[in-house]
Amino acid sequence: MIPTPRRRRTRHLGAVAAALTLTASAAATASAAPAAGTAELREVMFVGNNWEGTADVIKASGDFAKIGRVNVIPDKAQRMAEINADPIKWIAFMTIRNSVGEGHDQFVDDMYSTPDGSSMVVSRPSFADVVSINLTTGAVNWRFPVSGYRADHMAVSPDGKRVAVSASTGNTVHVLDIVTGKQVGSFKTGDKPHENIFTRDGKYIWNMAIGDVNTQTDAPWLDWTKGDRKITIADANTFQQVKVIDMRDRLNAIGLNDYSDAVRPAAFSPDETKLYFQVSFFNGFFEYDIATDKITRTKTLPKSPGVSDDRTTFVNDSRHHGLTMKPDGTKLCIAGTMDDYATVVDRATLQEGPLVPVSKPYWSTVSGDGKSCVVSESGADQVTVIDFATGKKTVSVPVGDHPQRVRVAQVPAGWTGTSAR
Repeated sequence: MIPTPRRRRTRHLGAVAAALTLTASAAATASAAPAAGTAELREVMFVGNNWEGTADVIKASGDFAKIGRVNVIPDKAQRMAEINADPIKWIAFMTIRNSVGEGHDQFVDDMYSTPDGSSMVVSRPSFADVVSINLTTGAVNWRFPVSGYRADHMAVSPDGKRVAVSASTGNTVHVLDIVTGKQVGSFKTGDKPHENIFTRDGKYIWNMAIGDVNTQTDAPWLDWTKGDRKITIADANTFQQVKVIDMRDRLNAIGLNDYSDAVRPAAFSPDETKLYFQVSFFNGFFEYDIATDKITRTKTLPKSPGVSDDRTTFVNDSRHHGLTMKPDGTKLCIAGTMDDYATVVDRATLQEGPLVPVSKPYWSTVSGDGKSCVVSESGADQVTVIDFATGKKTVSVPVGDHPQRVRVAQVPAGWTGTSAR
């Protein structure tokens, strides 16, 4: 697909009805606007370089040029000393390295900015924690160890005051005060909680549990070994479970018994009536109607020539991993991870546009101005920008080692990096 060398692939009924109409929106992917009276802020994008332990900060639109970089593991020596002193923590650390980490440590999964833009909040899988990093000094403001041994995807509330993080081996979502790091609540999930999304009004949190993705029991008849995969909808104030959705029955209802029910990246329509989601092993995505509780459309995307259909070769079970929606709801942007492309799909017709060559894309998100899709190329250490209107690439920007999550954020105007070097 592209000439650059790629790394080896080794990834409830009344209350219920009310909850289901309050589905998450794409607005949850960006940090909330700053409060009045705060310092002037600049909209940027955070790019998490997972294997390197850094986050590049780039412009949120235009030429997407790099602005600065943040070291998200300034406390690495202290964390490693703790891990080396505890045999159980050491085993967990090495397990992450040799399984989902593809032979590498996972130092940054997800990132958001605080409402005032003064800090970056980061989930760090290998260190099983969430930390707040001061964007001026580069120092750790606070640290929250998650339950279990690995931290994963996060989501920030619409008001920017709380952040939800998946504790992937603890089957728990912790909800933290984004300024203090204090836990305000938590709820239990299925096995290996992954994506989190707040509803637009901040009343509910949707969590997608993906089960075990690092085993070799990938054949359809062994699907039962992958664990309890479900969507858990929780009240964001009481943290009580509102509803559980298991896509197994919904997939079976349309004859897709051999398809995985592990819901991965997802996006909601602007009117919050439809959920678009990817599942393990599938080169495509589904449309789910919340009111009728049915999968209404299936989109299969092209397979790239030379890519094996052997499920055991897919990185962490994710043939395609990365899905976002244009703010007006007309287009979807899909990252075809194992197929080495990204493409813009018309939401009305589900017709894909040009297949843009990219290397092992691991995430897609919307640019600050809403005009482009930004895809992380974990196999080429860059982010690539695709115009929603044309479906064509406009620019690529080099970043650090193995970029994954990309999020719109805020930093102080004039910021060019931390003082810690």
